[in-house]
Amino acid sequence: MSAAPRTKRGEATRAKIIASAQEAFAQYGFHEASIVKITEGAGVAMGTFYLYFPGKLELFREVVFDLNRRLRHAMSRGSAGATNRLDAERGGFRAYFDFLARHPEVYPIIREAWFVAPDALRLHYERIATGYVKALRDASASGEIADVDPEVAAWALMGVGEMLGMRYQAWPDPDRASDAIPDDVFEACMQLVTNALQPVRS
Repeated sequence: MSAAPRTKRGEATRAKIIASAQEAFAQYGFHEASIVKITEGAGVAMGTFYLYFPGKLELFREVVFDLNRRLRHAMSRGSAGATNRLDAERGGFRAYFDFLARHPEVYPIIREAWFVAPDALRLHYERIATGYVKALRDASASGEIADVDPEVAAWALMGVGEMLGMRYQAWPDPDRASDAIPDDVFEACMQLVTNALQPVRS
């Protein structure tokens, strides 16, 4: 377990270590990203590292949780203000893809978590799914979307976003102009989501 900072300065130092670790883990992988590289990137002494983290594994888990918190916050902001569930889906998916464009390190870190910290990987997905399942359950119960199994729908749609982000944003492509999701891909994704969730009107 990592130590909670007691001062604003301590919070800033801990945040610098996490940010440096995120970059190092994405670039070098868990095993090659040494604590020396991480502390040098953060501009802190080796001894300072151990004031906040018992070791590299605990830091890796915290990097996963930090990415997860920021991703969920971005998606929540993206869907805020939507007047219906389908609009919320559009805002949430847009925020998800925009986050990936700004943070391409998400994929290598989350993928490596399967081998390095599988408990953190599972929590990453479950924390996203928990709120999503509730939102879909409420929308289905009110008739706003189709009568779907909210848990199956949530996990399936999470998979849609993750696979499209991997294919069109994370994988190297010399012909890609930017890391943003292509507009036509985004619209095709939204059509798929709409077809899956839109209620059948008699």
